[in-house]
Amino acid sequence: MKHILQHIAASLALLLGACMEYGPQPEEAFDASGRGVFILCEGNFMWDNASLSYYDPATRHLENNVFLRANGMKLGDVAQSMTLHEDAGYVVVNNSGVIYRIDPATFRITGLIEEVVSPRHILFVDEETAYVSDLYDPRITVVDPRTNRIRSRIAMNGHRSTEQMVLAGDRVYVNCWSYDNKILVIDTRTERLVDSLTVGWQPNSLLLDRHGKLWTATDGRTGEAPALWRIDAATLQIERRFELPADRPPSKLTLDERNDRLYFIARDVWRMPTQAESLPAEPFLPYAGTLYYGLGVDPDTGEVYVADAIDYVQNGVVYRFTDEGLPVDTLRVGVIPGSFCFKRF
Repeated sequence: MKHILQHIAASLALLLGACMEYGPQPEEAFDASGRGVFILCEGNFMWDNASLSYYDPATRHLENNVFLRANGMKLGDVAQSMTLHEDAGYVVVNNSGVIYRIDPATFRITGLIEEVVSPRHILFVDEETAYVSDLYDPRITVVDPRTNRIRSRIAMNGHRSTEQMVLAGDRVYVNCWSYDNKILVIDTRTERLVDSLTVGWQPNSLLLDRHGKLWTATDGRTGEAPALWRIDAATLQIERRFELPADRPPSKLTLDERNDRLYFIARDVWRMPTQAESLPAEPFLPYAGTLYYGLGVDPDTGEVYVADAIDYVQNGVVYRFTDEGLPVDTLRVGVIPGSFCFKRF
């Protein structure tokens, strides 16, 4: 969704030569026990070709289109994010306005969250409460994960777009990405918006490191450089602002397995300690004619997964590296791989 113009152009190209498959598809049985990596492929905006891939890092075995093959139906339009909670995976499909609850081993649908406008991410506050952010609804949707039913909605006081969310104590922090410049704070006890912080234009990511610092990345605009921001979560005070070149806005912030090294994409892939006082001089993975679009770090091994969207039309590629930047594997997945979800059981 952040590259809507590219998606639309890609969709028009596909319309000229693609053959659509209609009707139910045969269902396959899967048993993906143990550790694995879900690769969420956004697909082209308005083309209904999002997909889910699954990779076993121990055997290097890849299965593409596992949602379609397991359920006999397509995933939908723009697969935005995926979160694992307890014994279930939650796949957020943005432009289809739905969140699928699936079995992480069989990939079969076990539940459905509907009546959300344009969902982006889901955050589990406790066993009875999950928050869903939204691109177009100026509210956070509160869901009971025991029933998958909507319990209430939290008004964002006119801020239309909410994106990633972080839980720290009794507070949930959320960045407002689309045409906004705020980090908002929700009190989970009262389920009310209680505070906000102004940062740069269009904060696109939000993380919390092991030292209690929030990290966000802003897109920048005319007269304002894109930047990384380090914020003290307890006081909501900005500690550092790291400016980047106008043509290299940072995105896809990711923490390592110890939550004390920050990875991000800014044309190249970069890595820096979260307590650093300056940006690194050299990239972790240099630009090599690729379109780095997704980034993830294995929370057990520290291995780095980087998604290459190529041209937003053909199937993308995922590269697996050691934490020293040495290549391990190359995977051909679906269209526009954008995010990763690591299964640890």
